[in-house]
Parts: sequence; C-alpha cells; structure tokens
Amino acid sequence: MLSKLEKELLVAVWDKLMPVAEDIGADALLRMFTTFPKTKTYFSHLDISPRSDHLLSHGRKIVAALAEGARNISALTTTLAPLSRFHAYQLRIHPTNFKLLSHCILVSLACYMKDDFTPAAHAAMDKFLSAFSAVLSEKYR
Repeated sequence: MLSKLEKELLVAVWDKLMPVAEDIGADALLRMFTTFPKTKTYFSHLDISPRSDHLLSHGRKIVAALAEGARNISALTTTLAPLSRFHAYQLRIHPTNFKLLSHCILVSLACYMKDDFTPAAHAAMDKFLSAFSAVLSEKYR
C-alpha cells in the first residue's frame, strides 16, 4: 500500500507537526463539527467551541495517535487495537465519522503545511488516513 519513501515521509511530517499537534487536531475537529454537524452528538458533554480546552486536548490526542500509527505503520492494526475497541464498544462512534475526520485532517494539514504539503505528501497522507480509518472501523464488522 505505502512505499518505503511514503512511510518515511509520513513519520517526518508527523514528527515535524507534533509541536502544533493540539492546533492541528483542534482545527480538524472544528472543521468536522462545522461541516458535518451530526458529528457533534458524540461531544455534547464537552465544550467544542474554537480553542476550548476540550477541543485542544482531544485534538492533541488524535494527532499523537496518528503520529504513533505512522511510526508503527507495519503493525497498524496492533497499534490501534485499543483505540478501535474503545471507539467501537465504549464510545460507539459511527465508523463514517473516521472518514469525515480524515478529510478534515487533510484540509487542516494543507493549511498548516502550505507549500510543504506537496502532492507526494498529500497522497501518502491520504493513503495513511484511509488505512487508519479502516483499522479504527474494524471492530464494527
């Protein structure tokens, strides 16, 4: 699926973005909530206004999970198994939301990375986010 060069690119991108992880994650979440309002139902108990502590905290967790997944991409299913179980059995997040968030993450990355978000980086990230979403959705099958 991903070439060796794409895997290395993913790790480099996520490592570079970790200092602004909460900003990117919060931006992607806010984009998702704004563009797809039904996704807010899972967050009704949290303050999801722009730059809220809840949004920044959850955004940081999402980006940290993505960075960890990129570093362990050959064992993505194993790496994400706890998250997959948690989202399926406890939170009961509809799997479609993972795809929606992936799209919003791509947009946020393009905004943050600007010229560094090359076609190669975009393609690698899109493949990775698709795989990430598929693994998180595995427990629903």
